[in-house]
Amino acid sequence: MTIVILARHGETDWNRAGRWQGWADPPLNELGREQAAELAERLRDTPFDAVYTSDLRRAHETAVIVAEPHGVPVVTDPGLREIDVGSWSGLTRQEIDEQFGGERTDGETREQHTARVRAAAARLVAAHPDERILLVSHGGTIRALAESYAGSLENCAVIELRWVDDRLVPA
Repeated sequence: MTIVILARHGETDWNRAGRWQGWADPPLNELGREQAAELAERLRDTPFDAVYTSDLRRAHETAVIVAEPHGVPVVTDPGLREIDVGSWSGLTRQEIDEQFGGERTDGETREQHTARVRAAAARLVAAHPDERILLVSHGGTIRALAESYAGSLENCAVIELRWVDDRLVPA
């Protein structure tokens, strides 16, 4: 049975400002790099056989920092990207409400996003039977993969799950 460790990227300036990022590509800020280093330390004694990450910079930077002590290469996979929020990208909740009445008319639907990230996870798990893999991604992507998880997903949060019957379930 494959074990999947899901980790959210570190903080960006857009996280701090409450801006929706979607497919926008802001880098980690100083705190985000510190969070990633702390995550690397927390996972130092947790072995994993492979590291995959979204191709967006905030997730990739986090993955590189976490993987470095393990000597495991980081492989980017656009299937692990956050949901495409279209015109909402870069806006705060208040700006979204003012400009769009809270209704999104472009980007991905939640269903499209969920289908994309679940297909990516299934493909990656199939490549690593009975191994432990680390997926570094985004809050919305992690929620889509860990459908039964109800906890907080702060920056650099970690969830460990098992792949059973073509889905991720609590470890």
